[in-house]
Amino acid sequence: MTIDRSDYLISRLGALCFFFSTIEYMIPKPLPFLRIGLANIPLMLAIDVLPLGGYLSLVAIKVLGQGLIGGTLFSYIFLFSAAGTLSSALVMLALRKALRSSISFVGISVAGAFASNAAQLLLARVYIFGESARYIAPPFLAVGLLTGGALGFLVNRFARTSRWLADARAGLVPAMTGSGAGSAGPGSTGATGTAAQ
Repeated sequence: MTIDRSDYLISRLGALCFFFSTIEYMIPKPLPFLRIGLANIPLMLAIDVLPLGGYLSLVAIKVLGQGLIGGTLFSYIFLFSAAGTLSSALVMLALRKALRSSISFVGISVAGAFASNAAQLLLARVYIFGESARYIAPPFLAVGLLTGGALGFLVNRFARTSRWLADARAGLVPAMTGSGAGSAGPGSTGATGTAAQ
């Protein structure tokens, strides 16, 4: 049985979204919708390896995963999460497609963080804080700048050293069919599934 490449990548990167969402859920937050953005790492990796439909599917998986893990699926916080994730994902995708190698993942991540924060601040102004939202905007955006830059740096480093990502970009994963398909993952050095250095 042949494993569809997009399905393989969505399942692996979607699992990473759930994993990072779980870690982020355990980190204390001054505001319920304020996140570091760890689960954006798989979205940045996906920009170069997934078609538009697959990328949007991964975005939906991330949003639902965060809602389920955080128990916010039917609360107003889910609206903040969905708006932030969607705006961030679209901005990161647009920048990468428009500028290609002219922009690093640091720039993409910072722009995505600002887009997410702007969308959430707009919702906060409308539904919670009103005009007072302008007082939380500076620290909120500053946190986005710092966390976005840090996450972009990590993704840049991973993209330079990961053989798995290089193979995914080249269309070489999954490299096997049948019951052994898809043994390699983002933490491996290649399609053979050997351990990462």
